[in-house]
Amino acid sequence: MEKIKINQHVSYSQLIHGFFRAHTWQMTTQEMNRFLNELVERGITTMDHADIYDKYKVEGLFGKALALSPRLREQIQIVTKCGIVQPNEIYPNQKGHRYDLSEAHIKRSVERSLQELQVDYIDSLLIHRPSPLMKPCQITDALKSLVDEGKVRSFGVSNFRRSQYELLNDCLKDDRFHIAVNQIEISPYMLQAFHDGTLDDMYKDNVKIMAWGPFAGGRLFDLNDAITQRVYPVLQRVAAQHEASVEAIVIAWLIKHPAMIMPILGTQRLDRIDAALEGLTIQLCEQEWFDIYTAAQGYDIP
Repeated sequence: MEKIKINQHVSYSQLIHGFFRAHTWQMTTQEMNRFLNELVERGITTMDHADIYDKYKVEGLFGKALALSPRLREQIQIVTKCGIVQPNEIYPNQKGHRYDLSEAHIKRSVERSLQELQVDYIDSLLIHRPSPLMKPCQITDALKSLVDEGKVRSFGVSNFRRSQYELLNDCLKDDRFHIAVNQIEISPYMLQAFHDGTLDDMYKDNVKIMAWGPFAGGRLFDLNDAITQRVYPVLQRVAAQHEASVEAIVIAWLIKHPAMIMPILGTQRLDRIDAALEGLTIQLCEQEWFDIYTAAQGYDIP
């Protein structure tokens, strides 16, 4: 599988696996360990987390599984996110639901994640959501400090639109540091990043794109949904032309974009993972890509 260079220290697999739903998989530590090994054997080496997943429990589940195969750490890249505060049982002093992008909170979150994941460093730390109260230079000071300390090897953002990214990027005055990644929702169901300039700006600044929700959280297969009713027949037609699955066509559609989009999968089913992997081998022609695009937006291009 092609590797996509994030910076001089980190490269991602083109398909990424997310652990947002890992608490629903009902895997034992040993089963999770076998699953991680299955992913790596298939070339999926980049693992996406956030401190808050399943109320701060998922990183710990992953860390215990990873500890059973210590050498696996050398083969994988760990991405995690911070900045959202939620009530939970693990940290009872953490009250309320809000964003906290203070320097102290970011550093404290990284220490927790390192402990839960049982690793010495995080390959990429992302700010999970922009906050109306964020102080951009305080965020970048925290990120620079964590990189200098060797606890984080690259950093980025998640769910940041163009103006929010620019606000943060303006505080990075040192050539050694840059926002390397933006994780945003993109799919044939969700086209906002194509329309609001986010993809254009990230491509211009060489910020790599992680696409969460490539299948729109399953909505892309809900035939009662109005958008799906437009898009799914086109996906089926293109899939039949390539003798492939709809999942494969969705992946092929995303990776055709010149920004080198990296879709995030979120299933524990190996058959669905293999279907998505098939998409890396499919070359859509431009007409096929635009047929899916125009079906998604509901009107033809000018």
